[in-house]
Amino acid sequence: MIDQVEAPAAGQAPAHRKTILQVLTGRVVSDKMDKTVTVLVERRVKHPLYGKVVTKSSKHHAHDENNEFKTGDLVEIEACRKLAKTKAWRVKRLLEKAKTV
Repeated sequence: MIDQVEAPAAGQAPAHRKTILQVLTGRVVSDKMDKTVTVLVERRVKHPLYGKVVTKSSKHHAHDENNEFKTGDLVEIEACRKLAKTKAWRVKRLLEKAKTV
């Protein structure tokens, strides 16, 4: 006997899949643009052959609606739809305020 999978009844939406959002943590290195900050994300990777731990980094442009994040702030960014040619991230929250000297 073959098991049959029940289809959702008319008028009911199918069960939603849980989307996994990509979240990164980095430091704001530039806030000169309007509603955009540049975030430097660093990660430590072990070299496959030599075993030395190397720091790799990448810069992402992230959307900052109220221009509230300043250079030096530690922020969490999440992936979103493309907002501009180079901007596909949104600042999720502030983790640590920059230390002013």
